[in-house]
Amino acid sequence: MALVGAMIGAAAGGWINDAYGRKKATLSADVVFTLGAIVMAAAPDPYVLILGRLLVGLGVGVASVTAPVYIAEASPSEIRGGLVSTNVLMITGGQFLSYLVNLAFTEVPGTWRWMLGVSGVPAIVQFCLMLFLPESPRWLYMKKDKSEAVVVLSKIYDPYRLEEEIDQLATALEEERFRKQAVRYSDVFRSKELRLAFFAGAGLQAFQQFTGINTVMYYSPTIVQMAGFSSNQLALLLSLIVALMNAMGTILGIYLIDHYGRRKLALTSLSGVIVSLVVLAVAFILQPSSSTGTTGVYGWIAVLGLALYIAFFAPGMGPVPWTVNSEIYPEAYRGMCGGMSATVNWISNLIVAQSFLSLAEAVGTGATFLILAVIAIAAFGFVVAFVPETKGLTFEEVERIWKARARGNGSGSGREALLEAGNQS
Repeated sequence: MALVGAMIGAAAGGWINDAYGRKKATLSADVVFTLGAIVMAAAPDPYVLILGRLLVGLGVGVASVTAPVYIAEASPSEIRGGLVSTNVLMITGGQFLSYLVNLAFTEVPGTWRWMLGVSGVPAIVQFCLMLFLPESPRWLYMKKDKSEAVVVLSKIYDPYRLEEEIDQLATALEEERFRKQAVRYSDVFRSKELRLAFFAGAGLQAFQQFTGINTVMYYSPTIVQMAGFSSNQLALLLSLIVALMNAMGTILGIYLIDHYGRRKLALTSLSGVIVSLVVLAVAFILQPSSSTGTTGVYGWIAVLGLALYIAFFAPGMGPVPWTVNSEIYPEAYRGMCGGMSATVNWISNLIVAQSFLSLAEAVGTGATFLILAVIAIAAFGFVVAFVPETKGLTFEEVERIWKARARGNGSGSGREALLEAGNQS
């Protein structure tokens, strides 16, 4: 139900972002999440608990759309990828801390009520701090108050860059007025350049989930036990290490995404993911059925595959889809398209989470990981064919890439598409 709530929240979050701004969207998500945490902690029966889960999911969904867009629009282009990736670090770091928080509450009376209720604390802290932060300068300039936008931009850029940013915003605003039409969801599928951008962004979000990351995060204790580690305590300890590696890998991704590039990082990440999924598959396929409940060499190979998977996934396919989706859409459609692609992510998340154990039971754990490896190979081809490099580009330069591709002139990387578009001009 939390995932269903996140799907609904992400779908509505795009509209809230565009209509009311990134700041108000964040504040509303904090309120809904805090309310959900209180409902869960005080739930007198399972039905009220499920309602609390739904509310928490709504808050998560809105926040998943808003945070990357807000950070991207308040960041200089040369460090935008690293700052948006910091949002992913907060997610992976939060997953690790949640293991520790739950461990701390295992000996406290009313265990699960504390575990679920305390999740409202970060939302309350963020709400209070967000009151002191400005609205996104790009949203202010395009939708509300130019002078207020300039004040915010002056805190981010030096005078030379400030003038350049204002000129680009003025051009973008003029283009939006020239369109003289309301922004509609149908535009995403009617306009070829928007369709190409959304296909790349939503495809990245879908492949992020279908290559198995939340299978690993949700079911790592189960996978470890499937590998022959029968002790619950050892399984949880190894899962805690997996969560820590996920957070540490994201820190590496923050550095690499602006130095190495989004596209290269995704391709390198997927290469390692493919190898690690094959290692996992081989370990489970070769493990004798009689060894269930005992730890042999194949059990340790499975744990190694799990560690390799996180080591390659976390720096690349963890932050890249969110970073790319925060910067590939035109200003007028950024909230809407970001919400739609985040909804794709949550739907894919739900499908994977609900199907993994059933699939493993039907065809075997090893075969299931082989299926994920094949999907990862398809993801590699998708990135090569459809995802341009956006490292260091302004939002306006990224927009020109899609215009070039829509004319059939930009099949290469982002830089190549820009050069072709420039030559035509």
